[in-house]
Amino acid sequence: MAKKQVTEIAGRDELASSLAEGLNKKFKDFKAVYFLDNTEETPTDLTEWVSTGSSTLDLAIANRPNGGLPVGRIAEFTGLEAAGKSLIMAHLLANTQKKGGLAVYIDTENALSEEFLRAIGVDVANMLYIPLETIEDIFEAIENIIESIRKSSKDRLVTIVVDSVAAATTKVELEADYDKDGWATTKAILMSKAMRKITNMIGKQRIVLAFTNQLREKMGVMFGDKYTTSGGKALGFHASVRVRLQSVGKLKAKIGSKEIIVGVETEATVTKNRLGPPYKKAKFEIYFDSGINDLGSWFTLLKEYGVLSGTGAWYTLVREDTGEEIKFQSKDWIAKLEADQDLKNYAYDKMCSVMISKYRHTEQSSEIEVDSTDVIGFDE
Repeated sequence: MAKKQVTEIAGRDELASSLAEGLNKKFKDFKAVYFLDNTEETPTDLTEWVSTGSSTLDLAIANRPNGGLPVGRIAEFTGLEAAGKSLIMAHLLANTQKKGGLAVYIDTENALSEEFLRAIGVDVANMLYIPLETIEDIFEAIENIIESIRKSSKDRLVTIVVDSVAAATTKVELEADYDKDGWATTKAILMSKAMRKITNMIGKQRIVLAFTNQLREKMGVMFGDKYTTSGGKALGFHASVRVRLQSVGKLKAKIGSKEIIVGVETEATVTKNRLGPPYKKAKFEIYFDSGINDLGSWFTLLKEYGVLSGTGAWYTLVREDTGEEIKFQSKDWIAKLEADQDLKNYAYDKMCSVMISKYRHTEQSSEIEVDSTDVIGFDE
Protein backbone atom coordinates (compact mmCIF):
# COMPACT_ATOMS: atom_id res chain seq x y z
CA MET A 1 0.00 0.00 0.00
CA ALA A 2 1.49 3.31 -1.05
CA LYS A 3 2.11 5.84 1.68
CA LYS A 4 0.25 9.12 1.42
CA GLN A 5 2.61 11.97 0.80
CA VAL A 6 2.55 14.67 3.51
CA THR A 7 2.40 18.03 1.84
CA GLU A 8 3.06 21.49 3.21
CA ILE A 9 0.61 24.36 3.18
CA ALA A 10 2.12 27.81 3.48
CA GLY A 11 5.36 26.28 4.66
CA ARG A 12 3.77 24.15 7.39
CA ASP A 13 3.30 20.39 7.62
CA GLU A 14 -0.32 19.55 6.71
CA LEU A 15 -0.54 16.65 9.19
CA ALA A 16 0.80 18.80 12.02
CA SER A 17 -1.73 21.53 11.26
CA SER A 18 -4.56 19.00 11.20
CA LEU A 19 -3.51 17.48 14.53
CA ALA A 20 -3.22 20.91 16.13
CA GLU A 21 -6.69 21.90 15.00
CA GLY A 22 -8.21 18.66 16.32
CA LEU A 23 -6.53 18.86 19.71
CA ASN A 24 -7.48 22.50 20.20
CA LYS A 25 -11.13 21.60 19.51
CA LYS A 26 -10.96 18.77 22.04
CA PHE A 27 -9.44 20.94 24.79
CA LYS A 28 -11.79 23.90 24.45
CA ASP A 29 -10.98 25.51 27.80
CA PHE A 30 -7.46 26.35 26.73
CA LYS A 31 -5.28 26.17 23.66
CA ALA A 32 -3.48 22.83 23.75
CA VAL A 33 -1.15 23.13 20.74
CA TYR A 34 1.05 26.01 19.61
CA PHE A 35 3.39 26.39 16.69
CA LEU A 36 6.56 27.95 18.02
CA ASP A 37 7.01 30.20 14.99
CA ASN A 38 3.72 31.95 15.65
CA THR A 39 3.83 35.66 16.31
CA GLU A 40 1.52 35.10 19.28
CA GLU A 41 3.06 34.05 22.57
CA THR A 42 3.14 30.46 23.78
CA PRO A 43 2.88 29.43 27.45
CA THR A 44 6.61 28.77 27.60
CA ASP A 45 7.65 32.19 26.28
CA LEU A 46 9.72 34.19 28.73
CA THR A 47 9.16 37.89 28.36
CA GLU A 48 9.72 39.20 31.88
CA TRP A 49 12.43 38.92 34.51
CA VAL A 50 12.97 40.11 38.07
CA SER A 51 16.49 41.03 39.13
CA THR A 52 18.25 39.19 41.95
CA GLY A 53 20.10 42.38 42.88
CA SER A 54 23.29 41.19 41.17
CA SER A 55 23.75 42.06 37.49
CA THR A 56 26.33 39.33 37.04
CA LEU A 57 24.02 36.69 38.55
CA ASP A 58 21.14 37.98 36.40
CA LEU A 59 23.28 37.44 33.29
CA ALA A 60 24.43 34.01 34.45
CA ILE A 61 20.81 32.89 34.90
CA ALA A 62 19.00 34.54 31.99
CA ASN A 63 21.84 34.55 29.42
CA ARG A 64 20.49 37.87 28.13
CA PRO A 65 20.71 41.54 29.11
CA ASN A 66 18.55 42.79 31.98
CA GLY A 67 17.67 39.27 33.07
CA GLY A 68 17.22 37.74 36.49
CA LEU A 69 14.67 35.18 37.64
CA PRO A 70 12.02 34.33 35.02
CA VAL A 71 8.38 35.24 35.61
CA GLY A 72 6.20 32.14 35.47
CA ARG A 73 8.92 29.76 36.66
CA ILE A 74 10.23 28.23 39.88
CA ALA A 75 13.71 28.85 41.29
CA GLU A 76 15.63 27.33 44.18
CA PHE A 77 18.58 28.94 45.99
CA THR A 78 20.69 26.57 48.07
CA GLY A 79 23.71 27.03 50.28
CA LEU A 80 25.18 26.59 53.72
CA GLU A 81 24.39 29.05 56.49
CA ALA A 82 25.38 32.71 55.96
CA ALA A 83 25.81 32.26 52.19
CA GLY A 84 23.35 35.04 51.29
CA LYS A 85 20.16 33.14 50.43
CA SER A 86 17.74 35.30 52.42
CA LEU A 87 19.51 38.46 51.29
CA ILE A 88 18.97 37.64 47.61
CA MET A 89 15.32 36.95 48.40
CA ALA A 90 15.09 40.44 49.93
CA HIS A 91 16.58 41.99 46.79
CA LEU A 92 14.13 39.97 44.69
CA LEU A 93 11.17 41.33 46.66
CA ALA A 94 12.48 44.90 46.50
CA ASN A 95 12.92 44.68 42.72
CA THR A 96 9.43 43.21 42.37
CA GLN A 97 7.99 46.24 44.14
CA LYS A 98 10.02 48.58 41.91
CA LYS A 99 8.21 47.02 38.94
CA GLY A 100 4.85 47.69 40.59
CA GLY A 101 4.43 44.10 41.76
CA LEU A 102 3.31 42.48 44.99
CA ALA A 103 5.98 41.01 47.29
CA VAL A 104 4.99 37.94 49.35
CA TYR A 105 7.35 36.55 52.00
CA ILE A 106 6.50 33.14 53.48
CA ASP A 107 8.71 32.72 56.56
CA THR A 108 9.26 29.29 58.11
CA GLU A 109 12.31 30.28 60.17
CA ASN A 110 10.76 33.05 62.29
CA ALA A 111 13.89 35.05 61.60
CA LEU A 112 12.81 37.99 59.45
CA SER A 113 14.37 41.37 60.19
CA GLU A 114 12.21 44.34 59.23
CA GLU A 115 15.13 46.73 59.61
CA PHE A 116 17.25 44.61 57.26
CA LEU A 117 14.49 44.54 54.62
CA ARG A 118 14.22 48.32 54.76
CA ALA A 119 17.99 48.63 54.25
CA ILE A 120 17.72 46.49 51.11
CA GLY A 121 14.91 48.67 49.77
CA VAL A 122 11.80 46.62 50.54
CA ASP A 123 8.64 48.59 51.24
CA VAL A 124 7.60 46.52 54.26
CA ALA A 125 4.31 48.41 54.64
CA ASN A 126 3.17 46.91 51.32
CA MET A 127 4.83 43.51 51.60
CA LEU A 128 2.67 40.52 52.49
CA TYR A 129 4.34 38.62 55.34
CA ILE A 130 3.08 35.08 56.03
CA PRO A 131 4.67 33.11 58.91
CA LEU A 132 3.90 29.41 58.37
CA GLU A 133 5.25 26.17 59.78
CA THR A 134 4.15 23.25 57.63
CA ILE A 135 4.63 22.27 54.00
CA GLU A 136 0.89 21.71 53.70
CA ASP A 137 0.09 25.25 54.83
CA ILE A 138 2.78 26.77 52.60
CA PHE A 139 1.40 25.28 49.39
CA GLU A 140 -2.18 25.91 50.42
CA ALA A 141 -1.26 29.59 50.83
CA ILE A 142 0.50 29.66 47.45
CA GLU A 143 -2.50 28.06 45.73
CA ASN A 144 -4.82 30.54 47.44
CA ILE A 145 -2.71 33.47 46.23
CA ILE A 146 -2.76 32.15 42.65
CA GLU A 147 -6.54 31.64 42.68
CA SER A 148 -7.05 35.15 44.07
CA ILE A 149 -4.85 36.62 41.34
CA ARG A 150 -6.84 34.80 38.66
CA LYS A 151 -10.02 36.41 39.92
CA SER A 152 -8.90 39.99 40.50
CA SER A 153 -5.42 41.04 39.39
CA LYS A 154 -4.25 38.53 36.80
CA ASP A 155 -1.88 41.03 35.19
CA ARG A 156 -0.21 42.06 38.46
CA LEU A 157 3.33 40.83 38.95
CA VAL A 158 3.72 38.76 42.14
CA THR A 159 6.87 37.31 43.67
CA ILE A 160 6.41 34.62 46.33
CA VAL A 161 9.45 33.75 48.44
CA VAL A 162 9.51 30.66 50.67
CA ASP A 163 12.35 30.97 53.19
CA SER A 164 13.09 28.16 53.79
CA VAL A 165 12.15 24.60 52.80
CA ALA A 166 14.65 23.13 55.28
CA ALA A 167 12.96 24.83 58.24
CA ALA A 168 9.43 23.79 57.23
CA THR A 169 7.89 20.83 59.00
CA THR A 170 4.81 18.69 58.26
CA LYS A 171 1.56 18.36 60.18
CA VAL A 172 2.40 14.77 61.15
CA GLU A 173 5.83 15.79 62.40
CA LEU A 174 4.40 18.80 64.24
CA GLU A 175 1.96 16.64 66.20
CA ALA A 176 4.50 13.92 67.02
CA ASP A 177 6.87 13.81 69.98
CA TYR A 178 10.66 14.09 69.77
CA ASP A 179 11.45 10.38 69.50
CA LYS A 180 12.83 8.94 66.28
CA ASP A 181 9.85 7.66 64.28
CA GLY A 182 11.43 5.87 61.31
CA TRP A 183 12.37 7.35 57.97
CA ALA A 184 11.32 10.98 57.61
CA THR A 185 9.93 10.71 54.08
CA THR A 186 6.61 12.52 54.59
CA LYS A 187 8.09 15.88 53.66
CA ALA A 188 9.49 14.61 50.39
CA ILE A 189 6.19 12.94 49.46
CA LEU A 190 4.22 16.12 50.17
CA MET A 191 6.72 18.25 48.22
CA SER A 192 6.45 15.93 45.23
CA LYS A 193 2.65 16.14 45.18
CA ALA A 194 2.63 19.90 45.70
CA MET A 195 5.15 20.63 42.95
CA ARG A 196 3.15 18.61 40.42
CA LYS A 197 0.10 20.73 41.21
CA ILE A 198 1.78 24.10 41.40
CA THR A 199 4.20 24.14 38.46
CA ASN A 200 1.64 24.63 35.68
CA MET A 201 -0.38 27.05 37.79
CA ILE A 202 2.70 29.26 38.14
CA GLY A 203 3.44 29.07 34.42
CA LYS A 204 0.11 30.63 33.50
CA GLN A 205 0.48 33.66 35.77
CA ARG A 206 2.86 36.60 36.26
CA ILE A 207 4.34 34.91 39.29
CA VAL A 208 7.90 34.25 40.41
CA LEU A 209 8.13 31.45 42.96
CA ALA A 210 11.50 31.28 44.73
CA PHE A 211 12.55 28.84 47.46
CA THR A 212 15.60 28.84 49.68
CA ASN A 213 16.97 25.56 50.95
CA GLN A 214 19.77 24.53 53.26
CA LEU A 215 22.55 22.25 52.05
CA ARG A 216 23.28 19.11 54.08
CA GLU A 217 26.24 16.77 53.83
CA LYS A 218 25.58 13.25 52.62
CA MET A 219 26.90 10.53 54.87
CA GLY A 220 29.96 8.65 53.64
CA VAL A 221 30.35 10.37 50.27
CA MET A 222 33.95 10.27 49.08
CA PHE A 223 33.56 11.42 45.46
CA GLY A 224 31.23 13.76 43.61
CA ASP A 225 28.82 16.22 45.17
CA LYS A 226 28.74 15.68 48.93
CA TYR A 227 25.72 17.92 49.47
CA THR A 228 21.99 17.34 49.28
CA THR A 229 18.90 19.39 50.18
CA SER A 230 15.89 18.95 52.43
CA GLY A 231 12.51 17.88 51.08
CA GLY A 232 13.51 15.28 48.52
CA LYS A 233 14.22 15.80 44.83
CA ALA A 234 10.89 17.19 43.60
CA LEU A 235 11.79 20.87 44.03
CA GLY A 236 15.07 20.45 42.19
CA PHE A 237 13.30 18.59 39.38
CA HIS A 238 10.53 21.17 38.89
CA ALA A 239 12.70 24.26 39.34
CA SER A 240 13.77 25.92 36.10
CA VAL A 241 16.71 27.51 37.91
CA ARG A 242 18.84 26.22 40.78
CA VAL A 243 21.55 28.42 42.23
CA ARG A 244 24.09 27.29 44.80
CA LEU A 245 25.60 30.02 46.96
CA GLN A 246 28.93 29.75 48.74
CA SER A 247 30.68 32.20 51.02
CA VAL A 248 34.25 32.51 49.74
CA GLY A 249 35.63 35.29 51.91
CA LYS A 250 34.99 37.96 54.52
CA LEU A 251 35.00 41.72 53.99
CA LYS A 252 36.77 43.69 56.70
CA ALA A 253 36.98 47.35 57.67
CA LYS A 254 38.85 49.25 60.33
CA ILE A 255 37.17 51.36 62.97
CA GLY A 256 39.99 53.12 64.72
CA SER A 257 42.55 50.44 65.40
CA LYS A 258 40.03 47.59 65.47
CA GLU A 259 39.27 45.45 62.41
CA ILE A 260 35.71 44.20 62.08
CA ILE A 261 33.86 42.03 59.55
CA VAL A 262 31.35 44.11 57.58
CA GLY A 263 30.32 41.63 54.91
CA VAL A 264 31.07 38.50 52.93
CA GLU A 265 32.10 37.66 49.38
CA THR A 266 29.72 35.19 47.78
CA GLU A 267 30.07 32.99 44.73
CA ALA A 268 26.90 31.82 42.99
CA THR A 269 26.89 28.80 40.66
CA VAL A 270 23.86 28.14 38.45
CA THR A 271 23.75 24.36 38.88
CA LYS A 272 20.57 23.91 36.82
CA ASN A 273 19.31 26.23 34.13
CA ARG A 274 16.50 25.71 31.61
CA LEU A 275 16.87 29.27 30.35
CA GLY A 276 20.51 29.19 29.28
CA PRO A 277 23.74 27.25 29.70
CA PRO A 278 24.22 25.90 33.25
CA TYR A 279 27.26 26.09 35.53
CA LYS A 280 27.91 29.76 34.96
CA LYS A 281 29.23 31.61 37.99
CA ALA A 282 28.85 35.07 39.47
CA LYS A 283 30.83 36.58 42.31
CA PHE A 284 29.70 39.58 44.34
CA GLU A 285 30.19 41.30 47.68
CA ILE A 286 27.46 41.42 50.31
CA TYR A 287 27.57 44.11 52.99
CA PHE A 288 25.60 43.53 56.16
CA ASP A 289 24.24 47.08 56.24
CA SER A 290 23.29 47.56 52.57
CA GLY A 291 23.15 44.26 50.70
CA ILE A 292 24.81 43.40 47.37
CA ASN A 293 27.54 45.69 46.07
CA ASP A 294 26.45 45.29 42.45
CA LEU A 295 28.74 47.78 40.70
CA GLY A 296 31.71 46.44 42.62
CA SER A 297 31.13 43.02 41.05
CA TRP A 298 31.27 44.65 37.60
CA PHE A 299 34.84 45.72 38.35
CA THR A 300 35.83 42.19 39.39
CA LEU A 301 34.28 40.59 36.30
CA LEU A 302 35.71 43.06 33.77
CA LYS A 303 39.14 42.74 35.35
CA GLU A 304 39.01 38.93 35.14
CA TYR A 305 38.09 39.06 31.44
CA GLY A 306 40.81 41.60 30.63
CA VAL A 307 38.49 44.49 29.80
CA LEU A 308 40.13 46.45 32.62
CA SER A 309 43.92 46.42 32.72
CA GLY A 310 46.20 47.38 35.56
CA THR A 311 47.43 46.30 38.94
CA GLY A 312 47.37 47.75 42.40
CA ALA A 313 45.33 50.92 42.74
CA TRP A 314 45.31 52.19 39.13
CA TYR A 315 43.38 50.68 36.22
CA THR A 316 42.68 51.55 32.59
CA LEU A 317 39.57 51.02 30.49
CA VAL A 318 40.02 51.45 26.73
CA ARG A 319 36.70 52.17 25.04
CA GLU A 320 36.56 50.34 21.73
CA ASP A 321 33.79 52.58 20.42
CA THR A 322 35.69 55.86 20.89
CA GLY A 323 39.29 54.79 21.46
CA GLU A 324 39.32 56.78 24.69
CA GLU A 325 41.58 55.60 27.52
CA ILE A 326 40.01 56.06 30.93
CA LYS A 327 42.35 55.85 33.89
CA PHE A 328 41.01 55.58 37.41
CA GLN A 329 41.71 54.22 40.85
CA SER A 330 39.86 51.09 41.89
CA LYS A 331 38.31 52.88 44.86
CA ASP A 332 36.72 55.42 42.47
CA TRP A 333 35.12 52.83 40.15
CA ILE A 334 31.60 52.95 41.60
CA ALA A 335 31.50 56.74 41.85
CA LYS A 336 32.77 57.02 38.26
CA LEU A 337 30.00 54.79 36.89
CA GLU A 338 27.31 56.53 38.91
CA ALA A 339 28.46 59.93 37.60
CA ASP A 340 28.67 58.85 33.93
CA GLN A 341 25.64 56.97 32.60
CA ASP A 342 27.21 56.52 29.17
CA LEU A 343 30.27 54.85 30.72
CA LYS A 344 28.01 52.70 32.87
CA ASN A 345 26.08 51.55 29.80
CA TYR A 346 29.34 50.74 28.01
CA ALA A 347 30.63 48.71 30.98
CA TYR A 348 27.35 46.77 31.14
CA ASP A 349 27.48 46.05 27.40
CA LYS A 350 31.00 44.68 27.81
CA MET A 351 29.80 42.41 30.63
CA CYS A 352 27.02 41.13 28.38
CA SER A 353 29.49 40.45 25.56
CA VAL A 354 31.68 38.22 27.74
CA MET A 355 28.94 36.46 29.76
CA ILE A 356 26.17 35.79 27.25
CA SER A 357 26.55 32.55 25.30
CA LYS A 358 25.20 32.37 21.76
CA TYR A 359 23.58 29.20 20.48
CA ARG A 360 24.78 27.62 17.26
CA HIS A 361 22.17 26.96 14.58
CA THR A 362 22.25 24.28 11.91
CA GLU A 363 23.26 26.77 9.25
CA GLN A 364 26.24 27.86 11.31
CA SER A 365 29.53 26.04 11.68
CA SER A 366 29.40 23.53 14.53
CA GLU A 367 33.03 22.51 14.51
CA ILE A 368 34.26 22.83 18.10
CA GLU A 369 37.48 21.33 19.28
CA VAL A 370 37.02 19.53 22.60
CA ASP A 371 39.84 18.10 24.66
CA SER A 372 38.53 14.87 26.15
CA THR A 373 40.75 15.29 29.19
CA ASP A 374 38.78 18.41 30.13
CA VAL A 375 35.43 16.63 30.12
CA ILE A 376 34.30 15.66 33.60
CA GLY A 377 33.54 11.95 33.82
CA PHE A 378 35.24 11.08 30.51
CA ASP A 379 36.62 7.58 30.68
CA GLU A 380 38.38 5.75 27.90
